[in-house]
Amino acid sequence: MHGVRGAFALALVRIRGGDLGAAPVAIGLALIWGVFQLLNPVFLSSENLVNLTMQCAATGTIALGVVVVLLIGEIDLSVGSVSGLGAAVLAVTFVQLQWPIALGIIAAIAIGALVGLLYGFLRTRFGLPSFVITLAGLLGFLGLQLWVLGDTGTIAIPFDSWIVQFAQQMFLPAWASYLVVVLGVAAFAATGVRRARRRAAANLASDSYALIAIRSGALLAALLLVSWYLNLYRGVGVMFLFFVALVVLLNLALTRTRWGRAVYAVGGSVEAARRAGIRVTRMYLSVFALCSSLAVVGGILAAARLASAGQSSGGGDTNLIAIAAAVIGGASLFGGRGSAFSALLGIVVIQSISSGLTLLNLDSSVQFMITGVVLVLAVIIDSLSRRARAAAGRA
Repeated sequence: MHGVRGAFALALVRIRGGDLGAAPVAIGLALIWGVFQLLNPVFLSSENLVNLTMQCAATGTIALGVVVVLLIGEIDLSVGSVSGLGAAVLAVTFVQLQWPIALGIIAAIAIGALVGLLYGFLRTRFGLPSFVITLAGLLGFLGLQLWVLGDTGTIAIPFDSWIVQFAQQMFLPAWASYLVVVLGVAAFAATGVRRARRRAAANLASDSYALIAIRSGALLAALLLVSWYLNLYRGVGVMFLFFVALVVLLNLALTRTRWGRAVYAVGGSVEAARRAGIRVTRMYLSVFALCSSLAVVGGILAAARLASAGQSSGGGDTNLIAIAAAVIGGASLFGGRGSAFSALLGIVVIQSISSGLTLLNLDSSVQFMITGVVLVLAVIIDSLSRRARAAAGRA
């Protein structure tokens, strides 16, 4: 086992080899927060940060699906339209057809999964580029969304429905937020200890228990501080906690399951994955289905937060923000690099920019320009780190 010094030395080796991890995003986020706090002291207030977290959940969930598609070296340009279609299906089934809301949600997610399966089929059966397939889907499913809504255009979702309450009014009590943090860090520490034992048993280098304790203690202190600060206003939103839970679950699926390892393998080299016995066709089908399903979930969350679904649901900059969040958060456009936490980090960066500029009363045009610059920088960093990994023989 290696201790703190060994871990630090290993981190330096990885950085020199182009494995930057979340460092660029963390540094960028710190700079963004620092600049906006200097320009407007309200930015880091507990009230603004609570609102920021709630704004992250819907689009962040859509970005989570985009991350998975990027991991296999593909792209989905229709996530906005699919999210809008999911919101429309929920509104029509729940409000107009009087279905139970749970059944409406299941129907919407099922439609999203079918959309993804269609993309996967077209990609694997006819070899069509995902760019073309999903661009066609962007237009086609936008039209289907308008058809589902019909002449009404916009459908209001009752404020007293649990889905709207979930998205707008549900916040954890202070004690519950602290309990969630303690349980989450305990699970993190237990996972680290279990992994260290397995690696030690296999005579592989592993983290020392002291290092695991330091990491867990630092994480516990940071999350407790964040929870305490958010509790000064309304606390931790249940919808944001739901988004974080999705991130953690997807991260476990990507790092702890055969399916997750296959996703990274396909993203690294499709031919090598096929020769290794991975059923590449099934991977494409499952990944596109998951992406579209998460897009629908994000669309439902957005509709619930606005208490309505309409022709503009999933429109505007939803596509761009979701894809940009995934890339800015660290998911590589070249495939095979990134994690579920890329969606969380990326959407926090973008929403921080949006929130800061709103507090400064700057036009949305400035937000688009700054977000574009940040996106280009993220791609440049990804490209440079990829070259460094290739030079170090780790591509």
